[in-house]
Amino acid sequence: MADDFQFMKETRKEKPINRKRLFRHMVETVVLAVLFGAVASLTFVVLKPRLEQYFSPEEQQQVSFVEPEAEEKPVQEKENEEEKSEPETVIIEKATPLDLSQYQTLQNKLYAVGREADKFIVSVTNVKNDTDMFNTTYETKGIGSGVIIADTGDQLLILTEKKTIAGASSIRVTFVDGVTVKAELQQYDGNTGIAVLRVKAEDVSKDTKRQIAVATLGSSVGVSQGQTVLAVGSPIGTIHSILTGNITSNRNTVSTMDCNYTIFTTDMVGSADASGALINTKGEIIGFVLQDYNMQKEQTTLAAVSISELKGVIELLSNDKPVPYLGLRISTVTDDIAENYQMPKGVYVRDVALDSPAMEAGFQSGDVITAINGEPVLVAEDYEKMLRELTVEEMVHITYERQGAEEYIPLEIEAKVGVLE
Repeated sequence: MADDFQFMKETRKEKPINRKRLFRHMVETVVLAVLFGAVASLTFVVLKPRLEQYFSPEEQQQVSFVEPEAEEKPVQEKENEEEKSEPETVIIEKATPLDLSQYQTLQNKLYAVGREADKFIVSVTNVKNDTDMFNTTYETKGIGSGVIIADTGDQLLILTEKKTIAGASSIRVTFVDGVTVKAELQQYDGNTGIAVLRVKAEDVSKDTKRQIAVATLGSSVGVSQGQTVLAVGSPIGTIHSILTGNITSNRNTVSTMDCNYTIFTTDMVGSADASGALINTKGEIIGFVLQDYNMQKEQTTLAAVSISELKGVIELLSNDKPVPYLGLRISTVTDDIAENYQMPKGVYVRDVALDSPAMEAGFQSGDVITAINGEPVLVAEDYEKMLRELTVEEMVHITYERQGAEEYIPLEIEAKVGVLE
């Protein structure tokens, strides 16, 4: 009976460990782990920027042009002036005229300022594809100048005129070192005709970046008659040409839709198609050459629009925003005008553009705007500033007065802000 259960007394023999196979499995596991980690890391590196851009997109760097404050005398200097009670002795010395060598030295210094400014001047080429009478395609080019006004890190922004690139199939920009890159139109203002182009920073070599510069938009508030200035860009129709001269008038103004601009005239004779900028002896831009605004059409003396008054428009275009438009030609109702003509203080509507948002809203010539969105409007500058702070398609509430049979009648109106193409 015991022999029948003999199989239950068997002992199991442990299978010997196959060390080679175990080592091979370990190696395979380590290799697969390393491979998985590498693939995961690579995937993370590739997808992280895109995921971050999707879930938390970075805001584009905003461009701003701050108007320099007027310089004030130091407090100590003011106190010293107040302490002076006795008049100082004035010594009049005989003026010594400049000889030719001194005059040449002065000219050399002026042109040195112009050559330094050349670093922010670019040549803008408008390339068009046309066809002739035999339906053969050919390429034409138009050339103007532009000014580098900002470097956002991702792109360079260039100020030029819209007419320079009108109808372009492609736009090319050539820097002072002769290197040419592709550019694109960012925004333009249909009112003034100025435009901002953008160039990808990655398309500009490090060597070129070392040779170019970003222009400084100075203040044109203190520009006076007789002030020495330079014209850079293309004042005589040739890129990188330089002219020196003086301001002959700083009181001319031109009235455009929704804005009035001061025009500086000079004694510099240039091309009828001149473009570029007017700079002071510090190399700061004080005016942008727009010959379409030249008050003396029969002459070829250069004229420029005050840069301080253009900064608001340039800032909008630089940040890829359209310029708000209502379509009113305006002027300030001064105290004297208000008293002599029994008119309310505010902004007088001289003209209303056809098919403009203002005309659709019901404005008429002779209306006087007194408030925008509840904020008082006393001078034309108030109207211009408030309009630039609005956005296209926004409904704006405007308070104005219209002349009745015996007196002005207060009225209110809603207008949709547009954009001038």
